[in-house]
Amino acid sequence: MSRTDHEDDPNIDDDGGVRLGFERETIVVPLDSLVPLRTFRPGLRESRKYAQIVASVRMIGLVEPPAIAVDPGNPGRYFLLDGHVRVEALKDLGQTEVECLVSTDDEAYTYNKRINRLAAVQEHKMIALAVKRGVPDEVIAEALGIEVVSVRRKFRMLNGICAAAVELLKDTICPGAVFDQLRRMAPARQIEAAELMIGQNNFSVVFAKALLVATPEKQLVELRKPKLGGASAAAAGQIARMERELASLQTQVKSVEETYSVDNLHLTVAKGYVAKLLGNARIVRWLSVHRQEYLGELQSIAEISSLTIPPIAAE
Repeated sequence: MSRTDHEDDPNIDDDGGVRLGFERETIVVPLDSLVPLRTFRPGLRESRKYAQIVASVRMIGLVEPPAIAVDPGNPGRYFLLDGHVRVEALKDLGQTEVECLVSTDDEAYTYNKRINRLAAVQEHKMIALAVKRGVPDEVIAEALGIEVVSVRRKFRMLNGICAAAVELLKDTICPGAVFDQLRRMAPARQIEAAELMIGQNNFSVVFAKALLVATPEKQLVELRKPKLGGASAAAAGQIARMERELASLQTQVKSVEETYSVDNLHLTVAKGYVAKLLGNARIVRWLSVHRQEYLGELQSIAEISSLTIPPIAAE
C-alpha cells in the first residue's frame, strides 16, 4: 500500500500498518482519578445483575479491565470509556485502584455497548468446564451470584437435547427454560422447533410451550397421558390444526422475506403509473362516465403516501 493510499486514514499508521486501538501495556489507576462518562439508572445497586458482578469480582477479580482514555486537559485524570459497573463494584468492595486498558482515542461507541451478551448455551459450557476442572458448585454459585440449585440446573440444561439443535441455538439469547420444553421432543422435532424459533425470532418460553403442544404424539419422547371422554380427540384435532397453521405461517414469512424488495418495487412503479394516468383529464372524464367504480379505486391507489409496512407495536 502506498503512502497516498492511507495518508488520510486515521486507522493506518505511518508505516502502513493498522493502528492499535489500545496501548500495548495496561496501567494501574486510582479509582478516584477516573471520570465516568455516563450516570447509572436508579436502582442499579439493588438489581440482581449488579449483585452477580460484585460476587464475580469478589471471587475471581476482573476478567476484562476497564477501558480509559487520558484527559488531555488534566494530567493524572482519565475518562472512563467502558467498565462503569465494574468500577462501582470495586468501590463497593473497598478497592482503591484498578488495572486498565488505555485507549488511543476517547471514543466509547465501539466498546461493550455493541457486544452480544452471554447465551444460555455458552453459559452452560462455561459452567460445565468449571465443573470438569473440579470447581465446587458452591464456588461457581458464589462467583455468579446465583443459587447452587441454579448452577446444577444450568449444568444439566442440555441433557436430552440433540447436538444439531444445540448448534442452532448456541448463539441465541434463549432462556434455559426453553430447553426443558425441547427435551420432551424427539431429536428431529427439536431441530424443527429450533428452526421455527429462529425463523420467527421468538425464543420465549411461551412460544416453546406452544411448539410442544403442537407436536404430534409420535414426535414426543414421552407420550401424553390419554384424557377422559372425547376431550382427547378434540385436543388432538386442535393441535393438528395449530401445527398446520404454524407451518403455513412460517412458509409465508419466508416467501415474503424473499420477494419483499421486488414486490415493493413493482408496487411503487404501478402506483406511479396510475398517478400519471389520473393526471390526464380525458382519462379521468372517460372513467367517470364509463367505469365509475374503477375511478374510485384508482384514485385511492394514487393517493397512497407510503408502501412501507408500519411496525407492529410491542405487546
